[in-house]
Amino acid sequence: MQDWNSRQYLMFANERTQPAIDLANRLMGMEARRVIDIGCGPGNSTAVLAERFPGASLLGIDSSPAMIEAARAACPGAEFQICDAGRELPALGDGFDVAFSNACIQWIPDHPRLVRDMLGLLRPGGVLAVQTPMNYEEPIHRIIGEVTASAEWRDYFPNPRIFFNLTQPEYFDLLAEVSSGFAIWETTYIHRMSSHEAILDWYRGTGLRPYLNGLPDAKKPEFENEIRRRVIERYPARPNGEILFRFPRFFFLAYR
Repeated sequence: MQDWNSRQYLMFANERTQPAIDLANRLMGMEARRVIDIGCGPGNSTAVLAERFPGASLLGIDSSPAMIEAARAACPGAEFQICDAGRELPALGDGFDVAFSNACIQWIPDHPRLVRDMLGLLRPGGVLAVQTPMNYEEPIHRIIGEVTASAEWRDYFPNPRIFFNLTQPEYFDLLAEVSSGFAIWETTYIHRMSSHEAILDWYRGTGLRPYLNGLPDAKKPEFENEIRRRVIERYPARPNGEILFRFPRFFFLAYR
């Protein structure tokens, strides 16, 4: 699988960063000396943390060298390192006041273990703050699932993408078991997209990436054309030409 494309990801930097801002705002009034950004991507969430916790020691981790390179350029006051959050978090030690993760954990398996590992990074009383997309019922996800499972395309994808998120009740039960206190909530963002092509551009940076990487170059335009055709059908343009693009996201805070 090819590495993440930070430039593609940041085409919608404002929209992708807003959930990180909203999550950080739930930490208002909290003091922090050490903060870790798990799955920091190109550093947009780390910059939010730098503003929220001025003077704190910030560590951003990501498994993508391209994202880490972009993050170092975007947030030079923080430390960044390549780290596989699914396997290597315990090696980072503990003592962090805040462990923060914006739109990362959906790519990592075994969330019962992952949440325990993230809580293990904290000092007693520290807080874990997480946001993960939960937009599986939205048209774009249904379209990708339909196309990749169709007779024309399924042979190219012998190992369909697995979504690792738990259900909201499962997160409730897990957090009740492993934390000293927690809060969960969901926010649906309604983005104003300038065109149907903008929706494809958004997903080229995330949800379509594993499928495009698995296709021969000659087949990619045909595959995208089929996705585009269905997007046009199921996301009607408004009278002013814009498209409403709903994006539900799930949040939780948990305390060690």
